[in-house]
Amino acid sequence: MSHYRSDRTHAQFLLFDVFGVDRSYGQPPYEDFDPETAVEILEQVEAFAQDKLADSFASADVHPIRLDPVRHTVTLPRDLRASLAAHVASDWLRLDLPADVSGIHVPASLRWAATEFILGANPAVAMCSQLIPTVVAMLQRNGTKEQRRLAELILERNWTVTMVLTEPDAGSDVGLGRTRATLADDGTWHLTGTKRFITWAAHDAAENVIHCVLARPQGVDGAGGPGTKGLSLFIVPSQLFDPETGDLLGPNGVVAANIEHKMGILGTPTCELVLGNREPAIGTLLGDAHDGIRQMFEIITYVRMMVGLKTVAALSTGHLNARDYAMSRKQGRELASLTGARGGRPLVEIVDHPDIRRSLLTQKAYAEGGRALVLYTATMIDRFEGAQALGGQDPVAAERHRMLLPIVKTWCAESGWRILGQESLQVFGGSGYLRDYPLEQYVRDTKIDAIYEGTTGIQSLDLFERRLIRDRGATAGLLLDEIAVTAHALADGPLAAEGALLREALGAFRAILEHTFDRAGDTPRVAALGLTRLLMTMGDLIVGWLLLRAADAAQARQSDPSLLQTADADLAGSVAAGRWFARQVLPHVSAELASARLLDDEPLVLPDTSL
Repeated sequence: MSHYRSDRTHAQFLLFDVFGVDRSYGQPPYEDFDPETAVEILEQVEAFAQDKLADSFASADVHPIRLDPVRHTVTLPRDLRASLAAHVASDWLRLDLPADVSGIHVPASLRWAATEFILGANPAVAMCSQLIPTVVAMLQRNGTKEQRRLAELILERNWTVTMVLTEPDAGSDVGLGRTRATLADDGTWHLTGTKRFITWAAHDAAENVIHCVLARPQGVDGAGGPGTKGLSLFIVPSQLFDPETGDLLGPNGVVAANIEHKMGILGTPTCELVLGNREPAIGTLLGDAHDGIRQMFEIITYVRMMVGLKTVAALSTGHLNARDYAMSRKQGRELASLTGARGGRPLVEIVDHPDIRRSLLTQKAYAEGGRALVLYTATMIDRFEGAQALGGQDPVAAERHRMLLPIVKTWCAESGWRILGQESLQVFGGSGYLRDYPLEQYVRDTKIDAIYEGTTGIQSLDLFERRLIRDRGATAGLLLDEIAVTAHALADGPLAAEGALLREALGAFRAILEHTFDRAGDTPRVAALGLTRLLMTMGDLIVGWLLLRAADAAQARQSDPSLLQTADADLAGSVAAGRWFARQVLPHVSAELASARLLDDEPLVLPDTSL
């Protein structure tokens, strides 16, 4: 049986019974959709992920990817190569393509719900294949005529793509990049430099890899200056090709010089790339415009959502694997008393032990809360795309989506990795530390998620500097007001106690936010000490709110089953997850407020050797 356990029913419950995304179906730009069509897509993608992708998950972790140091070619294990080729050649990538390419405009919330199955079944494959539609869309939107033809060739010939930012001495500070681009007489650009940590930079599952490379143009007025604004985006193939037919003409000067030896996600060839060392690395400037960092952020925005969902997918399957194990593993005897003797009672499944039940419900709440956060953020895209299709705007949805991105990426990554390690793996006891079960690989594979595309500290700075302080919290305030409405609505119902906890957490978070704003004006370095706490606490609050919305919807459907749109929805579980998170996590927000107020400059003035 496959390692992968999916939870399609919960995703459908969120989409239709909690968020009501089907209310936009049948009207622009989603005229081709109804709930039945959406469910059929989810079912088929789930089956594809199970049948074609999941089996190579564990084997790719064991059988190494090989780099030929002479020819600089990368060879994948056979089953991993087959999985990647199957996904790249499938129709399911078309869900993420622009409507003018695919012929159908798929709601973002549905696309992300389907993407979870790909990420959960085989995250190594997904980190390559899922990037293809985003790069195709970027080329279609920004590219020259020849680059738009390249977008077609990528799809026709099943080529893969990369995003190439990081350099050995720059790390996360992309603006320190030194890779250079020089204009050649024929109008192409020759790139020279070294890039590091490039995911899927080289492999043998496709005949060509198209690299999207940030580099600093030389000798161009108004371009190539210091920092990120001086970077331009170049399209550099690993193999030169005929621009009309796509026929390969020979290798370009892009060399995979090394494969990184990593802690996890070993099925992704993460390479050091050397450009233009012996042969020219020939590329073209995207759109003939020096606007690299903005163009690259069209990819980065997608990847940050994908990374957050990657962790959610791992946590969800980790929880379901742990639950299956707990229901089958007999060990220990039923606890009748903490002080009395337990001898003579029969062995029980470990799911009967109180601490295991606590652990499983904690895992469920975080997994379902993370999924709710991702899909709620995706509904903001549905909203502003719907407004645009009708000739209008939805600036609230657009700004809220932008604000939520660092929370999706970071809260999911940090919380998911912690819960997988502390809870899911622990259910298996010593067996969880062995490769007999997938949990140890889940833990290793998800640690990178807090580092990919900006570490937790960088995401926290991004949230505060670019999303919150920019409008003194006005965008956040609108969302917080909606949370207050939910807390008030719950006050007189069966979730009244949880509504009160949500209201208390909301008040504490507002105070944290105001305190941080004040500190940022007076002592910004002290304020920066608390920014990771700010992001994670904001994530706790929003996830608690979404889980209580789901719990409220589940209770309403328990009372009136005619309201239920999702067959076999775990209504009791949704209620329990919302209650548990509200009672066990939201009270910590008040403690975080106390900690925020106690921050001072001691960590900043200590000698380095005392840290």
